[in-house]
Amino acid sequence: MPTTIGFDLDMTLIDPRPGMVAVMNALGEESGLPLDGEYFAAHLGPPLDHVLRDSGAPEDRIPALVTRFRELYPDIVVASTVALPGAHQALAAVRRVGGRTLVVTGKYRPNAARHVKALGFDVDVLIGELWAHQKATALKEYGAAAYVGDHLGDVRGAQAANVVPIGVATGPCTRDELLAAGAKVVFDTLAEFPAWLAVSGLGVP
Repeated sequence: MPTTIGFDLDMTLIDPRPGMVAVMNALGEESGLPLDGEYFAAHLGPPLDHVLRDSGAPEDRIPALVTRFRELYPDIVVASTVALPGAHQALAAVRRVGGRTLVVTGKYRPNAARHVKALGFDVDVLIGELWAHQKATALKEYGAAAYVGDHLGDVRGAQAANVVPIGVATGPCTRDELLAAGAKVVFDTLAEFPAWLAVSGLGVP
């Protein structure tokens, strides 16, 4: 059976921050709520409903706000999003060792799929709307050996699935925070991942 390596999406494989600023500010203008796009983009990770709740959105308005955010998202965010350094190479490295790639993200899956297609990522399986320990469900289902992410929630998800937690310091969490949370190794960027994978033993079926 091929080795499966899981990856987070936002701030692990992609940098959507400029679009995230714009889409959250647009939602705030439409809704009349004080939504801060800059803050949102600087703290990507938690599910959107959590973010809206923490921003003071009334509970009864959150479902409609989530729906509208998802509607605005493709035109505002996808075109301005770029791949993070080493993202394509990391996915290709998994392929070179005969493995398969699994992306598990908290993002709404249809919008995540738009990013994967737009950036030409070589992804075998894409799972959306799972956050932190919930990611363990998909990691277990697809027999992942490791999970790579930028957030403490990603480390928790890997630990819950009993797979190797790998950090990348391209998101809101520092190297020290990721290591303290239990990451086995932390990269400055995914450009370091292929060399590590080649000697890690994870590529051996």
